[in-house]
Amino acid sequence: MKIAVVAANGKAGKLIVKEALDRGFDVTAIVRSANKTVAKKVVQKDIMDLTKDDLKNFDVVVDAFGVFDPDKLSQHSTVLAHLCDILSNSKIRLLIVGGAGSLYVDKDHKVQLFDAPDFPKEYLPLAQAQGKALAELRKRDDVQWTFISPAADFQAEGERTGEYILAGEEFTLNSKGESVISYADYAIAMVDEIEKGDHIKQRISVVRK
Repeated sequence: MKIAVVAANGKAGKLIVKEALDRGFDVTAIVRSANKTVAKKVVQKDIMDLTKDDLKNFDVVVDAFGVFDPDKLSQHSTVLAHLCDILSNSKIRLLIVGGAGSLYVDKDHKVQLFDAPDFPKEYLPLAQAQGKALAELRKRDDVQWTFISPAADFQAEGERTGEYILAGEEFTLNSKGESVISYADYAIAMVDEIEKGDHIKQRISVVRK
């Protein structure tokens, strides 16, 4: 299986590249600047300059793009829309590193985590931007997408336990009452989904056991 990881130089991207390579997949890192991943195959190109020809030979594309600058949060939508347009009406799957703020906290899926009055104000703009990108993605019937939300406490330096709980659209706690996962365990979940492809056109979520 041939996998392209877009924005591979980020913390999540680097770990997803490594996890996929460790399992024997053919992985290409797509980066804007010099490659900082363990991938030997590299495409150095800005995301918005990518074309259909750049991605046509892959089986799976992982969108690991993330931006935290308040003035650039709209890029979550524009980058994802661009990748969707490139992959439109193809068999290439698109897996997205999402956010937790858009997870639902009610059975009717009317109230999202970022709607809660105690949601941290400093993370609200980012959560809303990622939620908007997901809402727009749901309208794309022409793309084989899967959106994977991490737990609320997404730990860049957290330990790799090798275990996680696979959940759906609803905010889920583990047996300790925690919503936490490390980037390393998230990478495991991402590559598991790459292998299995069980959740096409769905949003799933993962939390540490």
